[in-house]
Amino acid sequence: MNPALLIVGNSGEEHVGAHLRRAATELGIAAEFADVSRAAGGPILGRLSWRLLGHRPGRLNRFSAELVEMCARTRPEVLLSTGIAPLAAPALEKIGSMGIRRVNLLTDDPFNPAHRAPWFLEALRNYDEVLSTRRANLDELRVIGCHHTDYVPFGYAPHLHFDPRISDERRRELESDVVFAGGADADRIPYIDALARAGLKIGLYGGYWERYPETRHLGNGLKPPAFVRDAVAAAKIALCLVRRANRDGTCMRTFELAAIGAAMLVEKTDEHIELFGPDGRAVVYFETIPEMVERARMLVANPGERARLKQTAHRLILEGGHAYRDRLAFILNRASVRAA
Repeated sequence: MNPALLIVGNSGEEHVGAHLRRAATELGIAAEFADVSRAAGGPILGRLSWRLLGHRPGRLNRFSAELVEMCARTRPEVLLSTGIAPLAAPALEKIGSMGIRRVNLLTDDPFNPAHRAPWFLEALRNYDEVLSTRRANLDELRVIGCHHTDYVPFGYAPHLHFDPRISDERRRELESDVVFAGGADADRIPYIDALARAGLKIGLYGGYWERYPETRHLGNGLKPPAFVRDAVAAAKIALCLVRRANRDGTCMRTFELAAIGAAMLVEKTDEHIELFGPDGRAVVYFETIPEMVERARMLVANPGERARLKQTAHRLILEGGHAYRDRLAFILNRASVRAA
């Protein structure tokens, strides 16, 4: 039996591609998977090509050709790629000529200078559907010739993002006042620094925090999802910052923290308000660094309010159809309707 779906994404357990692969299994959908790491071409070639050739993967053409061959052999109904997928425009044209629906789920902002790649913007015009986890992309995508676009936010993976009910010993080992898991973007440094200067104990996880003097002594490095899940469960509150360079309205942690059962202190955006409702209903919002510090102190001192927020946000996300299987079902249903 031919697969209904070919997913092109990153196979790392914390990545959206891997979450969608698992979601296909949960939905009983036959799926093949192509790991985008094969397109990099090794560390040296990958870095040189990215820097000198317009953010181009080292093996872009070879990987694209491999995917054309894979599609010709397996004949999926839908090809679903994630992020800035290493699929060149000519390959997408050939795949489309086979009658395969081509869908991209943009998990990064392709107009962010850090990601902008002429070859990818050209490729985007050859997808039947371009979906974005941020609304800021939609009009720009239409301008460059993507006629069928929609907003599809991130989600959570139930097998990874759940309340782990950790032991008292584990809680003492990982306890913090505020936990944050994510990369050390330069504009995030003042937020973490302000919390630490306020005397709050920070549980800080992710890459590159050691590069900045303000956070060098705070970072705990990259940890696997199960470890981060325990750290979130052990913290009094969890900080949710969007990536400003990506113009995000939500982020992966938006859904993951709530699914784990955190009391969330959330950067205020229109999308967060749409998801969680007004301030204090399911999460507490902030707009400035002083407001963040003030509200963090308030929550740390109020265990009853934290418990209420945890329960409300957890129930809202779990009952609201925000798992990746829900996202995949929406994407495939939309592709099917367009094909008809």
